[in-house]
Amino acid sequence: MALPDDDDREQETQTLLVLGAAGDLTERLLLPGLATLLADGGARDLVLIGSDRQEWDDEHWRQRVARSFATAGVEGGATAAVIEHTRYRPADASSAADLRGLLEEAEGRVAVYFALPPAVTARACSALREIGVPDGTRLVMEKPFGTDSASAQALNALVGELVPEDHVHRVDHFLGMSTVLNILGVRFANRMLEPVLTAEHVASVDVVFDESLALEGRAGYYDHAGALMDMLQSHLLQVLALVAMEPPATLHGRDVREGKTQVLRSTHLWDDDPIASSRRARYTAGKLDGRQLPSYADEQGVVPDRQTETLSTVELAVDTWRWAGVPFRLRSGKALGTPRQEVVINFKDPPRLPTGLSGYQRSDRLRLGLVAHRLALDLNVNGEGDPFTLEPVTLEGVYGRGDLLEYGQVLRGVLGDAAQLSIGGDAAVESWRIVEPVLAAWRENQVPLEEYPAGSSGPPNWPI
Repeated sequence: MALPDDDDREQETQTLLVLGAAGDLTERLLLPGLATLLADGGARDLVLIGSDRQEWDDEHWRQRVARSFATAGVEGGATAAVIEHTRYRPADASSAADLRGLLEEAEGRVAVYFALPPAVTARACSALREIGVPDGTRLVMEKPFGTDSASAQALNALVGELVPEDHVHRVDHFLGMSTVLNILGVRFANRMLEPVLTAEHVASVDVVFDESLALEGRAGYYDHAGALMDMLQSHLLQVLALVAMEPPATLHGRDVREGKTQVLRSTHLWDDDPIASSRRARYTAGKLDGRQLPSYADEQGVVPDRQTETLSTVELAVDTWRWAGVPFRLRSGKALGTPRQEVVINFKDPPRLPTGLSGYQRSDRLRLGLVAHRLALDLNVNGEGDPFTLEPVTLEGVYGRGDLLEYGQVLRGVLGDAAQLSIGGDAAVESWRIVEPVLAAWRENQVPLEEYPAGSSGPPNWPI
């Protein structure tokens, strides 16, 4: 699906310059996504240049690209042409001289993809400021954008000296998931739903991303981030913004980005209390999917004294006319035996049940899957036996899966100058502003670090 901002630029000669080409993100996510975009007819005249510190040659890089493309299940045609002509250049991303050499090799319009840690991305941008970038260059940055609101503001100022704001793509691959994009269709294309998505009818909204995956060798990154920074501060706040935003005039990039930013500006911790509105925990040893997992503190590369959480939840308020008084609860965790990834809109109970109607068990719920391509509406109907006794039923539907992997959708937006799937500079700062009080309270151990066995559903008595 082409995004509304797409134009013929996908068919111009463009160079995708990947800094951090030897990393896991490039191999496992970025290149397979690119393969699906190429197979779908996007970016037909693309020059791919990979660069990193490793002293690889072109052939080594081409084999790596071919392997990654193969994992996407596509081959031949445009993908074969890119593999044949791609090249690799060893370079230090923080060196102005090295970056100048890379840019001189680029053809047509350039997209610089920073598949790098935030600190290295900042140093690379500083080096680019010394030499400048070609007109039309787009800068593509992975989350987290900065490490707090101050560093995000500083990085905004730095990239603003290089390119206009609409040429900065702060990407969140969650926004490239067809399931997440379907939130827009469900919300704004259904007359029977949109009018009741207000505080008058909605009791609470849950955004949950619990997964069975454990640390999986990612201690180098995860032990410094934890569940709150890895998932809630970025991905789940973006999902919240899509759920809570007002109907945009169009689905063009500026309208969608501004709509999400307005929501985040209105969002804060429930009662502005970081202690009462947050909880954290980490997994202990347990059995999950038939394998025995060690406790998180005993995983290789983990520093136990960091008190890194693997499960977190925060309760937020969105102080807009539509949502004032409705709690939004965000939760994400690892090594859970009951994986669950969905948005749940919990409606209020009916004002009154007629006398003689019994069996009411739960309020209505609208559930939007974030991984499963599924939406469900939980309702109450008359039971099979006594017609005056209610029974819960679920109506289900299936989302379209989309033609592209998440990073293929992200790259389509970058190369086609469609900004819906990227995050505005103000939104990046607001996302940090929302969670910073929680991070401060946790650093002071004002919120206890609870525990749960790997393979369980988490600590008992959590709100969601």
